[in-house]
Amino acid sequence: MADLKTVIADLPVFDRHFWDGTFRFTRIGTGALGGKASGLAFAKDLLAEAIDAFAFPGIDVNIPTMAVIATDCFDEFIARNRLGELRVEELADDHIGHAFQQADLPVELLGDLRALIEQVKTPLAIRSSSLLEDALNRPFAGVYGTKMIPNNQFDSDTRFRRLTEAIKFVYASTYFREARDYIKTTGRDPSEEKMAVIIQEVVGRRHGDRFYPDLSGVARSYNFYPTGPALPEEGVASLALGLGKTIVDGGMSWTFSPAYPKKPPPFGSVQEMLRGTQTEFWAVNMGKPPAYDPVSETEYLVTASLKEAEADDALRFLASTFDPARDRVVPGLGAHGPRILDFAPLLVLEQFPINHLIKALLTTAEHGLGANVEIEFAVTIQESRDEPTRARLGFLQVRPMVVSEQIVNVSVEDLSDPNAILASDMVMGNGIAEDIQDIVFVRPEHFSPMQTPVIAQQLDLINQQLSEQHRPFLLIGFGRWGSSHPSLGIPVVWSQISGARAIVEATLPEMNVELSQGSHFFHNLSSFRTSYFMVRHDGGFAIDWEWLNRQPIVQETEFVRHVRPTGTLTVRVDGRSRRGVVLSVGRTQADEKET
Repeated sequence: MADLKTVIADLPVFDRHFWDGTFRFTRIGTGALGGKASGLAFAKDLLAEAIDAFAFPGIDVNIPTMAVIATDCFDEFIARNRLGELRVEELADDHIGHAFQQADLPVELLGDLRALIEQVKTPLAIRSSSLLEDALNRPFAGVYGTKMIPNNQFDSDTRFRRLTEAIKFVYASTYFREARDYIKTTGRDPSEEKMAVIIQEVVGRRHGDRFYPDLSGVARSYNFYPTGPALPEEGVASLALGLGKTIVDGGMSWTFSPAYPKKPPPFGSVQEMLRGTQTEFWAVNMGKPPAYDPVSETEYLVTASLKEAEADDALRFLASTFDPARDRVVPGLGAHGPRILDFAPLLVLEQFPINHLIKALLTTAEHGLGANVEIEFAVTIQESRDEPTRARLGFLQVRPMVVSEQIVNVSVEDLSDPNAILASDMVMGNGIAEDIQDIVFVRPEHFSPMQTPVIAQQLDLINQQLSEQHRPFLLIGFGRWGSSHPSLGIPVVWSQISGARAIVEATLPEMNVELSQGSHFFHNLSSFRTSYFMVRHDGGFAIDWEWLNRQPIVQETEFVRHVRPTGTLTVRVDGRSRRGVVLSVGRTQADEKET
């Protein structure tokens, strides 16, 4: 296997025959390709050499056809339009986006883009691939923009305009607030960043006014919080109907260990499983054009329900049915009753060896990169009366994970330490933090799922203040951090909690959701060595809310309180045992003095 530099150097130059099948991966420009595109260039040859087609009959595995606009085009775009002079720190993201939309792409690039769009009339994903993105030990997963366009307009002029708008949007996302704040936390200067852009076919099929894959997935070779018999090194995978945005934004998906694909997640009842199943999905809008909004990432995306997916005949290989008469869940759609997206036809009945392929891809990527990895993929399943059913897996991304090897011992006894203000046997990360003096927590007595967007804004202001003061903090909230669905948790982006050194996801009876495995948000947390705790209200460990509420208040809002204890805080996370504890030294003595 050639090294990465050789692989990139050997990539063919775009010759204006994008879709004729000659080359699946070409480049435009002479600059760098960025982290995401470089990873796919490496994976292209890796898949060809390591994945045996005969071992997976009926499944085609490939990198979706793509062209990469190298970073020299970005440099030209910024320089010729004097966009580097924008005072981005004083501008909202939408103002930055509109400034980029009014700028002109380099004329040298326009000819290639025009040739490409004349040939292609199917949906395209315009994806970021920055120099800093997905770099080893500092992955920038999900920080920059991706825009999908239907590309189905009759005239090529309209398709060309939509393509150039999407490229400018990705360029603009380099300067959006979340990206700037994220870069600063790495100690790098945002001005160092450069952006390459991937133009790639969207894996999927058209169903009327929607275009989407049968399933999308994210898999990791290391599982930070396995359940049952699963081991951390056996990995974890999450699957969802439709575009992968559902998973990476922290929505409902089906999570399992590839070592035990037939073992269901730890739901307490069928009713709990019904509440925890995916109920809607993302697709590319192929119908009536939406309101013009070139600075919106979801301009050409729509959501749809499971009922609509079933009408599209898209659930045959994905769903089971709850049969109330027999009080059991039956794989497939043969029974009458509510559908559950548990992917049992694939994982239990093995109608396609998808799970075996996921394990092979993880092993191949892990050996190739020499590190734990995260991969993204999309699958379509094509049925035909005259030919055997076939599946296609489009390999979308590979990035290294960060798994600390520091030895930290947290015993079962430590979880009951009298100085513990919270403890958990479901933690992510590894290490010790002794520089935390502040705690920011969502007030449980005032929490409401209806108010999670407001809570996100209040946390944002406190995070800004503490970050400016260089004060790392412990953050405690309810539901899934970073969920795009407010009913599942608090919809923050990284920049709104970037100063947190350790974060806690707690549950309440009215906010009782599954773990946040599989999202870009948590991949980024692990990359910055930010510890993560999961503390269930009905579990064996509790948060000491009484102690928290006795601490000196620095500031508070209706939903959020910021306290600064007088004692020293220590966060200890044992990544091997998945145990963690937050200690307040002198806590018990202070309590005795109060008494």
